[in-house]
Amino acid sequence: MTHPRRVREIRDMMVAASDSFDVVVVGGGVVGVATAMALSDQGRLRVLVLEAEKELAFHQTGHNSGVIHSGIYYRPGSLKAANCVAGRELLYSFLAERGIRHERCGKLIVATDAREAARLDSLIERGTANGIKGLRRVCRAEMTEFEPAVGGIAGVLVPDTGIVDYSEVTRAYAAAVVQSGGDIRLGTRLESVLSGKEGEVVLATTRGEVRARMAVNCAGLQCDRVARLFGVRTDVRIVPFKGEYYDVVPERWNLVRNLIYPVPNPDFPFLGVHFTRSIEGRVHAGPNAVPALMRDGYDRFSFSGRDVADMVLFPGFIKMGMRHMGMGVGEIWRSAVKPAFVKDLRRLLPAIEPADLVPGVPGIRAQAMDRGGALLDDFAIVDAPGSIHVLNAPSPAATASISIGRTIANRAFPRLGVGIRKDWEIVV
Repeated sequence: MTHPRRVREIRDMMVAASDSFDVVVVGGGVVGVATAMALSDQGRLRVLVLEAEKELAFHQTGHNSGVIHSGIYYRPGSLKAANCVAGRELLYSFLAERGIRHERCGKLIVATDAREAARLDSLIERGTANGIKGLRRVCRAEMTEFEPAVGGIAGVLVPDTGIVDYSEVTRAYAAAVVQSGGDIRLGTRLESVLSGKEGEVVLATTRGEVRARMAVNCAGLQCDRVARLFGVRTDVRIVPFKGEYYDVVPERWNLVRNLIYPVPNPDFPFLGVHFTRSIEGRVHAGPNAVPALMRDGYDRFSFSGRDVADMVLFPGFIKMGMRHMGMGVGEIWRSAVKPAFVKDLRRLLPAIEPADLVPGVPGIRAQAMDRGGALLDDFAIVDAPGSIHVLNAPSPAATASISIGRTIANRAFPRLGVGIRKDWEIVV
């Protein structure tokens, strides 16, 4: 008979072993789970995903419009451009292999006046420089062949744009993680980070301690706070922007065949209100972009004193507000006054009426801002001792998720004594 003390020692050893990993990924959104999938590829490393909520894809991933972006908007040579274009094709392949419902339906970018029409050629040039195929400028008559109810005077057809349910994608990534020997823990919030023996990191969570050789921060709306737990000091702060949508009533879904977007304002990092069709067939209109008073609060009157203080006391926030005062007032006005929202939508779809729209579910975008008030226009991935931090990954991060995950994994592998995957198309 084994002595009780020895039984306790064996039990403690088993617990310690079960809570020791090569890499812990903090955040169960599409980027975090894609990163875990890359790290645990073919069982190369033992990986754990920690997610504070009770389900994966709870925040940004589960509240986005479900668009697979082409990469036309992003500056050539940027991380956004390269990872979006590479990640888009990796995602389409993954979806086909896993039998996940999706459509490569294409979208129409619409110019509603001569000033916007003059920017269409530069959009095509940018998209072509990013390696996007099949872009085509279209006249008014050609636009109505693609979208019969559309307004505007000219446009660009973007055939590689698609739609999918990113919550389903994230669950498929998670299944791949588990199949490779990884683990996923829901309802497990990171509380603090300690230094362990021989350089390991100890993560204190609401469900006990976890030890790892390395951690990867993919915490989205909380990524700057998680970085500070690791002792990482940066000049960026997450400023959350709420995007409010209207849903088009079912009897008017026929107004939108696929996706209709405006020509983006080059001075503002958001795409403006647009129409998207979901993979389930629903049609959404929006979003606007107003500062959110709570990082993870989706109700109209959600409020967090801590989140508001973090935002308004950051030096960059006031500078950003002064720089974009007129546009900010316009966004808030559209949020408060439905006819103002409808007026902007009618520039793209003249037949839309206020009665065609009902309030939809909003999303909150984790947008990084620097101390000068500039909104970061590219992905930001920062290396630190014992950790890697994704500090800015707004749209098109979901589209680019496989590419981002592989990029992070190939950064981590040498630090963990594992050879990089040279066969992966990696964008660093």
